[in-house]
Amino acid sequence: MRKFFGFLFKGLDGLRKVLHLLLLLVIFGFVVGAMSGSIPKLPQDAALVIQPEGEIVEQPTGDPLELAIAEARGLGRGETTLRDITDAIQAARDDKRIKTLVLDFDAMTGAGQPTLDEFARSVSDFRKSGKKVVAYATGYSRDSYYVASHADEIYLDPMGAVILEGYERYRNYYKSALDKLGVDVNVFRVGSYKSAVEPYIRDDMSPEDREASQTFVNSLWDTYLTAVGKARGVEPAALRAYVDTLTPVVKAAKGDTGKVALDAKLVTALKTPLEVEKRIEALSSKDDENDSYVSVSLKDYLRVVRAEDKISRHPDARVAVLIGSGEIVDGGGGGGVIAGDDMAELIREARLDKDIKALVLRIDSPGGSVTASEKIHRELLAFKKTKRPIVVSMGDLAASGGYYIAAPADEIWASPATITGSIGIFGLFPTAPRTFDKLGIGVDGVGTTPLSGELRLDRSVGPAAAMLLQATIERGYEDFLARVSKGRDKSRDDVDAIAQGRVWSGRDAKDRGLVDQLGSLDQAIAAAAKRAGLEEGKYERDYLESDKSWAQELVASVETSAASLMLRVAGPADLTSAWALQAAKRDFGPVEREVLRFNRHAIADRLYAHCFCTPY
Repeated sequence: MRKFFGFLFKGLDGLRKVLHLLLLLVIFGFVVGAMSGSIPKLPQDAALVIQPEGEIVEQPTGDPLELAIAEARGLGRGETTLRDITDAIQAARDDKRIKTLVLDFDAMTGAGQPTLDEFARSVSDFRKSGKKVVAYATGYSRDSYYVASHADEIYLDPMGAVILEGYERYRNYYKSALDKLGVDVNVFRVGSYKSAVEPYIRDDMSPEDREASQTFVNSLWDTYLTAVGKARGVEPAALRAYVDTLTPVVKAAKGDTGKVALDAKLVTALKTPLEVEKRIEALSSKDDENDSYVSVSLKDYLRVVRAEDKISRHPDARVAVLIGSGEIVDGGGGGGVIAGDDMAELIREARLDKDIKALVLRIDSPGGSVTASEKIHRELLAFKKTKRPIVVSMGDLAASGGYYIAAPADEIWASPATITGSIGIFGLFPTAPRTFDKLGIGVDGVGTTPLSGELRLDRSVGPAAAMLLQATIERGYEDFLARVSKGRDKSRDDVDAIAQGRVWSGRDAKDRGLVDQLGSLDQAIAAAAKRAGLEEGKYERDYLESDKSWAQELVASVETSAASLMLRVAGPADLTSAWALQAAKRDFGPVEREVLRFNRHAIADRLYAHCFCTPY
């Protein structure tokens, strides 16, 4: 009897394992199917519709599930990668199946000017094929209009407006708040213009930061007016006058902002969405089933052309493209940061791959950890020793640590509006003895060395520790100058004269020898290929990315599916709630980010090459 039950239990356990295996196989098949999806068939005479969602970024950031839910709820936290946009437009230029490019800006929230310039360049290049580009929006912001101005036809909703608000740089300052809390922020820095720590030690902008910031935003605005004016055939002075006199002009027009934009020749015509559809239909072809024009979305189009590209590849020689976006941090990391270990490993892999003939590093970073920057810098030097060229392409921001890792390049490209420079070092250490005093908590004791007890939260930083930390900062600054001096073939004093933590626009940086050329990522890649002796059309771009494990891919797919399911169950978000959340994010987001930065940088044994210099 005992044997009988033993065999029975073993049989049931075996059956259980088989059923579990079958269930896992079914789930695996379902997920893989969802991940891969079927490749759609492209229609003929179609319009490629690009509707940028949220912010245009170099790389995706944040948690996939959170972003998917927010995007679907219309909370403006979705993202569109610049590479997806430019790859699609470039492919569509020579694709006979695509007759028209349609740019719909209603869901776009913004981007840095260099990113917008890359987008606009691809639009201008598309127009060279003879195909039309149509832009439409209910209302144009500064950022969306920058790209729209490069279209053949720009349509605005009759109830819409073109608001070009210019550029600004405003920050929150926390000294008084920290004083009320009894917190002292001990700052150690080098650089008259190194303003990254000012929010913690001042209640307003320093004269040095005000000077540098005003110079930069003026340069950025001038660049904007010149680019948009050239694209629209309008004098920059006329654009400036439109912005400066918008309020009285709109008042005189009895609030008709659409007519004001039309009279200023900023748009081709005022049209409703249905009227725009009819115009696009005339430029492409009619979709009788949907009573609209034949179209293909950005995602569907990319799935097709990238699959076709994989089939036709001939990777005899490759130019590796490595995108570094976000703060530079120690160790490994997820999306939205440049993890020192991960980036260094990718550069190492490129160095060991003999088929890679050149390396292009695309940088969009305010900097961060000095140790992580140094780790990346060393790997770039190792790559350089192989006699293969390194070219840097700067995006919106390549400042402080972002410039630290750019310095070894054979050639540096930037947009005229790129924020760069900020060559300086800082460290900070908060103490709160006054808070302890208010609470009636005393502190006393003994130590064995001059440094004993000098870096405690409940005591002021002692003179020995302060001297040690400042000396370390100064050494870090000299190391930074040395890296730039060697990379740019300049003397230490020449670099110091344009360093001191000051930020420069890409145009001004070129004038000072920190940048070699002004141009796009495509031009930087072409320059790298030329340095490597590669003929045009005889090499391929290879975008290097950290490999995701099967488990990570699986989780990402499940998260996206879960987001969609949650939305179907929960229903669409209330619009009032969405607007309230957007307003809260706008007003309190900077404070939240500053607190997080303070927490991240308040480590006594770390040095930072960081620029809090985003001008918008």
